[in-house]
Amino acid sequence: MESPHGVYRIGDSGEAVAEIVGKLQRLGLLTGGHDVYDEATAHAVRGFQQQRGLMIDGVVGPQTYRAIDDARWRLGDRLLTYVPSHPMSGDDVLSLQAKLQELGFAVARIDGIFAADTQRAVTEFQRNMGLPADGTCGPSTFKALQRIRPMATGGRPDALRAREAVRAAGPRLSGKTVVIDPGHGGFDYGWEGYGLRESDIAYDLAARIEGRLGATGVRAYLSRGRDQGPDELERAAFANETDANLCVSLHTDGSMNPAAQGVATYFYGNDLHGATSSVGEQFAGLVQREIVARTDLLNCHTHAKTWDLLRRTKMPAVRLEIGYVTNPHDSARLADPAFRDVIAEAIVVAIQRVYLPPDQDAATGMLRFGQLTV
Repeated sequence: MESPHGVYRIGDSGEAVAEIVGKLQRLGLLTGGHDVYDEATAHAVRGFQQQRGLMIDGVVGPQTYRAIDDARWRLGDRLLTYVPSHPMSGDDVLSLQAKLQELGFAVARIDGIFAADTQRAVTEFQRNMGLPADGTCGPSTFKALQRIRPMATGGRPDALRAREAVRAAGPRLSGKTVVIDPGHGGFDYGWEGYGLRESDIAYDLAARIEGRLGATGVRAYLSRGRDQGPDELERAAFANETDANLCVSLHTDGSMNPAAQGVATYFYGNDLHGATSSVGEQFAGLVQREIVARTDLLNCHTHAKTWDLLRRTKMPAVRLEIGYVTNPHDSARLADPAFRDVIAEAIVVAIQRVYLPPDQDAATGMLRFGQLTV
């Protein structure tokens, strides 16, 4: 099903709402047929969003709409094949990837997206089973998958491969590629408070990080211009086109409660399916600890999410929510250019620490820009 252009919330009605309700019913999250988006529907949506690592707001926007559609598929329901222009996604793809990984066939990441790496794993499995090696998962491949017991037990092969890729890249920053994604942009200002706009802060921080990375020999790309506002799918596609080593998405947070404050960092992960970016989780921890050690922002910790930018980027990616512009303390700090410099250095240091072996690593908060391995 195609993602709608609209956003659906309490009070809405019509054909699209009836379709959403029907899918939630089939998932066992809602009872009773109706075509009005009521409180029961919003409650079911919030439960689904929490379960799937999405933003929990009870509203069906494009990302939640796609996730609801993905959730309806079970392995064997449909033919699975690689379509470069529009890769298939769904819970059936997640199940396929998990099964292939259990059997020892390399999948870059269990993300529910049938991309080139999944096609290669399917092709290799088919070749080993004496099936036509076309990379398409049809009835004969489904039957073979059901018959075979796992050959790989213990550990996570995808995590081991990801860590080995980091080790093989070496400790030097020079020559690496990093995408910096300033959140929002264009007519989308994000959260606003105390004279600050999230989109402006994100772009300013991105420029500061870009300059520092460039000085170390890193190829740094911004996902948008100052007045542009691409959606998350476009940002992820841009990051993938650069073949980057890492991606950092910059945001500030906001709340109707002015007491809400602090910094949090997010990485790709979904407890429901046991799917996690191991290097993304490590990177998120490094960024979070560096910022907390260097500033007085409240530590809101790291969290796994399945947001499009985290899920659809091929490289490890993190999203930062750096303070609340709606909080008087955080907004005052974010308005200070010197404070933004501290944040920029913390992020650049965290990028460096991803690649440092344990014997070369420094204590959190101690490494400075001039000490980076270039």
